[in-house]
Amino acid sequence: MTASSPGLHGSVLDALGMRLVTDDLAPGRVLTLEAIAREYAVSRPVAREAIRVLQSMGMVASRRRVGVTVLPRSDWHVFDPLLIRWRLDSPERSAQLLSLSELRRGFEPVAASLAAERATPEQCSVLAAAASDMLVHGRAGDLEAYLDADVVFHRTLLAAAGNEMLRSMAGVVAEILAGRTHHGLMPSRPNPRAIELHDAVARAVREGDCAAAEAAMREIIDEAASAMRVELGE
Repeated sequence: MTASSPGLHGSVLDALGMRLVTDDLAPGRVLTLEAIAREYAVSRPVAREAIRVLQSMGMVASRRRVGVTVLPRSDWHVFDPLLIRWRLDSPERSAQLLSLSELRRGFEPVAASLAAERATPEQCSVLAAAASDMLVHGRAGDLEAYLDADVVFHRTLLAAAGNEMLRSMAGVVAEILAGRTHHGLMPSRPNPRAIELHDAVARAVREGDCAAAEAAMREIIDEAASAMRVELGE
């Protein structure tokens, strides 16, 4: 999975990515490195690097004597955190967030159950500390610090499941959490019940209670989805 890069290449990449997700660059459209370099006032190597990243995401195809062709959405690597970020910055934010919530419902409760079987003492300590930090920052209304603790919690939980496929979803979950915070879809004071549920997951994992861990995680996801629907006016 890709990650946004700083500097000129990152700026061009973000600009092109946003044009792709908003259909300003429609499928089938053919671009050239020369045109991209000229439009964004960058060198050809910078333009080429941005296209290389987009190609790795399945968003464009580059061929000699043809140019850079925009690919249909069915070819896009929809789990890529950078693509998720662009979509959350676009008019399809609502649909993307709710789609991702449905996805989370399919794998995070399973990860919580597995973590209750496989988590190390160190991972249990990190989960407990992250839940505690969420309580402190939630009460203070420090949403950025709360987000940081929330991301640590979910990344650790996915790693504790002991499954490389589940662990690879950490970037997706982090973008969901960040998108909700950065687009004003979090209350100024996080729901105390959501914090209690994170603590319940941490406790269940530590105690090896698979069913309780799975149930609490499912409730976390349902609470977040319901809260987002309210904030989105749906």
